[in-house]
Amino acid sequence: MARDRNRTDKPGKGVTRRGFLGTVGAGAVAAVTGLPRPGEAVPEITEPKGMVETALSINGRMHRLLVEPRWTLLFVLREQMGITGTKIGCARGECGACTVLMDGSPRYACMTLALEAQGHEITTVEGLMDGEELGDVQQAFVEEDAFQCGYCTAGQVVAAQGLLAANPSPTVDEIRAGMAGNLCRCGAYVHIFRAVERAAKGRGKGGGR
Repeated sequence: MARDRNRTDKPGKGVTRRGFLGTVGAGAVAAVTGLPRPGEAVPEITEPKGMVETALSINGRMHRLLVEPRWTLLFVLREQMGITGTKIGCARGECGACTVLMDGSPRYACMTLALEAQGHEITTVEGLMDGEELGDVQQAFVEEDAFQCGYCTAGQVVAAQGLLAANPSPTVDEIRAGMAGNLCRCGAYVHIFRAVERAAKGRGKGGGR
């Protein structure tokens, strides 16, 4: 069929090939980038809610402060209260560097909202010390050289504290399972497990707390 050389694409004469391709291209870009298509309403930006008064019991002391509902316990501990022993690691509940105790049980502070901690007793690595003296688990980590760079150590110590509170005489396999939620990039796991064993044996002899 011969092409009509006199044909022109004029407005109002239907959809042209160029117009069709342009429309499809714009739709594809909008789908990929998340931008609104022509004619669509622009979604409103949700502003964070106001501050909420809360009371948190940290290491045996009650603290009253204002927090945003979206703030994590990790953020509040470090940035609002200056309790920096709890470390920022992955910030998504995978590495365990931010482990704290909530009513004696290990908990990722990065996955816990500050408001969730209200009404519970929170213990950080600082709370395991007796004044200037190390707690028994901390001392065992020192004696067994259970760290290298030391960044994960606070979370490891707190997790071990929680493990021994629930199971004072764990087997090696139980220690491995109980500490599985805390990662050590340096690979000091053998020494970490030995430190937990040492702390458990010390408690069995009447030492520790």
